[in-house]
Amino acid sequence: MSESKTLPFNAEVRQLLDLVIHSLYSEREVFLRELISNASDALDKARVVGLQEQDFAAAAGEPRIDIRVDSVNRTITLSDNGVGLTQEEAIDALGTIARSGTKAFAEAIKDQSHNLIGQFGVGFYAAFMVAERVEVRSQSGRPDNAGVIWTCDGTTEYTIAEGERSDRGTDVILHLREDAEEFLDEARLKDIVKRYSEFVGYPIFVGEEQANEPQALWTRTPSEIEEEEYNTFYGQISGDFMPPATHLHWSADAPIQYKALLYVPSAAPHDMNHPDGRRDIKLYARRVLIDDAASFLMPDYLRFVRGVVDTEDLQLNVSRELVQQTATVDKLRSQLTSKVLRHLQSVAKKDTETYTGIWEAFGGVIKEGLHNVSSSKDKERLTSLVRFNSTRSDDDKGQVSLAQYVEAMPEDQDSIYYLVGSDYASVSRSPHLEAFKRKGIEVLLSWDTVDEWAFPSMETFQDKKLVSISRGEVDLGEDDTPSPTVSEDLAGWIGTVLAGEVSSVRTSNRLTNSASVLVDDQFGVSNNMQRIMRQLNQALPAAQRILEINPGHALVRTLDQLHKDGRKDEAQPLAWLLLDQARLLEGEVRDPVGLVERLQTLSTLAAQALGVNAQSAPHPEPTDEPAAAPEATDAPVVIEGEVLDASGEQLSE
Repeated sequence: MSESKTLPFNAEVRQLLDLVIHSLYSEREVFLRELISNASDALDKARVVGLQEQDFAAAAGEPRIDIRVDSVNRTITLSDNGVGLTQEEAIDALGTIARSGTKAFAEAIKDQSHNLIGQFGVGFYAAFMVAERVEVRSQSGRPDNAGVIWTCDGTTEYTIAEGERSDRGTDVILHLREDAEEFLDEARLKDIVKRYSEFVGYPIFVGEEQANEPQALWTRTPSEIEEEEYNTFYGQISGDFMPPATHLHWSADAPIQYKALLYVPSAAPHDMNHPDGRRDIKLYARRVLIDDAASFLMPDYLRFVRGVVDTEDLQLNVSRELVQQTATVDKLRSQLTSKVLRHLQSVAKKDTETYTGIWEAFGGVIKEGLHNVSSSKDKERLTSLVRFNSTRSDDDKGQVSLAQYVEAMPEDQDSIYYLVGSDYASVSRSPHLEAFKRKGIEVLLSWDTVDEWAFPSMETFQDKKLVSISRGEVDLGEDDTPSPTVSEDLAGWIGTVLAGEVSSVRTSNRLTNSASVLVDDQFGVSNNMQRIMRQLNQALPAAQRILEINPGHALVRTLDQLHKDGRKDEAQPLAWLLLDQARLLEGEVRDPVGLVERLQTLSTLAAQALGVNAQSAPHPEPTDEPAAAPEATDAPVVIEGEVLDASGEQLSE
């Protein structure tokens, strides 16, 4: 075939070329990535064919890819010394999009149904995003085959003729459009190579300078890599100046073939909790960058993980930019997730100091997974990773795992107790803890917002049920200490006084020092959750809570005596004061004026008990004479043989 021939594409190809040029790729620069990938494939194929066919021609020099710019003629030439093309192969390979099924493919692209992955070789046609005409000059390494020149201007036909290239390989010559002048800049081309094709397995030269590093770190054997090399590479891919806390490097052959090098940073990225924060896991396919922020490879609760994943098996979307959520990708994500969780388990077990730093930086994010994780095995791993403060420590620093909590439990304890609040001060001094402290029962403490979801999501650990001590009734077993009692109808009467403010009133077995505490309903929305939702401007309907009173507290006993004596005008303010006190302990003051009035009532009762004249009087002039003790004008309030001061505490027998 010495003369050129013009061959038509089928009727749908014009539509398809328009889609490739104008719709398929979001960035025109990827044309170079596609052509480099094709050249790399040609070099790979040459290596295989050379081993199989003795008469296959040798390459002129070492395998390589060259990119040359001709500013005068406005061309870019990309050359390789790979397998080359015969005339029949050129018609077949470069006319791939003209095969049957093109119309269906075009319709799928138009509908954004990119599920025809890897079935059409349209990557080459990305060249037409920047070129008004493309020439392919190739020479096959197989004997008795003439060279070939394939030419197309992106219309519905192409021309093929006999070529004169002397050695094995292929030249792709792009005659650039007027609006693609930026790609005549060698520095621009080097940047594109660096971004997308840095680790292609062959040298890529732009002009006279090599623009890539063919030896990808993750393709090397881990035992041959120094820690400094790992840290340097981490800085390159993450932009983080601090060394990572830990890394994991492995390869797998089944069920998916891939290599991965992943890092856990030593500090949280500034945008970790921002919806648009960067997710720096780079996805490669055969060392060609597909996505430099492949967030879909990790669940959101591991969004802090950085690194690279390179797979041989991943089927790519035709754009090589939008990787599909195929079964292959789902399996890859599952394997990566499990591997990271197992690695964190290992670090937690073998290097407590390192894991403590990881937990301080990312614990809140990891706990998100307890609510969202779908795999029961991964949930079990996550549960083993979580750490909480507890009453075991006197400050907010000491943390324990659930395993450590269970190990320290008394044999007869069948629950893991926890308390979630707004801050360390409120939970560590909460009245809910009083009976637990008296009995020496450890309670996990948290003021992390996510724990309102995390604790209920865990439900059990090692067959021990997780129980919130701020919900429902607490059963801590029999107590040897005799329990004080109050009138049987006192709780009901207080409930009547506080109707509309609390759902009910009952005596408490969780209080030892405080007079009262508010308790969430066993199955209702917790008060802390309501607080969180208000902060998010998503207020929930107000839920009435249970008021528990301490029958041994002097204030409750004072109220009980006043109630028995029918002194309702004095008793009712004290009933309200029990609710005020419970709210104050949670940092809430709903009616400050009413609170002050009720405190005045209590002060008056205390003054009467001490025989102090409640009427205000002018301050006396200073005198050298010692002040006389005030005369008692009224009998003190005596309850069960005790005299009470203004706070309700015992003064004397």
